[in-house]
Amino acid sequence: MKIRIGGERDVLALLAMCDDAVAWLTGQGLGGQWGTRPWSADPTRVARVRRMATEEELWIAEADDQLAGALILTEQAPVYIPPADGSELYILFLITAREFAGKGIGRHLLDHADRRAHDRQVSLMRVDCWAGADGTLVNYYRAAGFTPTVGFTHHGWAGQVLERSLLCAPDQPRTCQW
Repeated sequence: MKIRIGGERDVLALLAMCDDAVAWLTGQGLGGQWGTRPWSADPTRVARVRRMATEEELWIAEADDQLAGALILTEQAPVYIPPADGSELYILFLITAREFAGKGIGRHLLDHADRRAHDRQVSLMRVDCWAGADGTLVNYYRAAGFTPTVGFTHHGWAGQVLERSLLCAPDQPRTCQW
């Protein structure tokens, strides 16, 4: 697997991954996470994906020359999330293509986010996710080393903010671990 920087050329592939995820989630009775309509059929969501892909830091995971997942990072949380006390790296978006589900793509992308935070000498990484489905997604991030902080509701969508801190030895700021 390789991870490369993404951009405008990846928008249609991102939308296809989102559409596949919506179809799968809806089939599992989990339409509350991303809705039940394909994202590619919603001009607001198409614009959002395009904006994230071109204005934020998009990373694409490829496996077997196929798009396997995507990660979008930003330095500031969305406006509906309480601000951090200091600098942070915020995971704005994380998705794995359905055909690569269960193959560790999400964890590889989270590891990449760790490296990006380390390179920027940022000591806090945060993410928010859907808090429904008995907390399945929250538990995914907990297993990846994140700690739940604050729950929230945004336009009727129940979410959870999670964070993890980067700890560095004072005399060796580049020797850090989560």
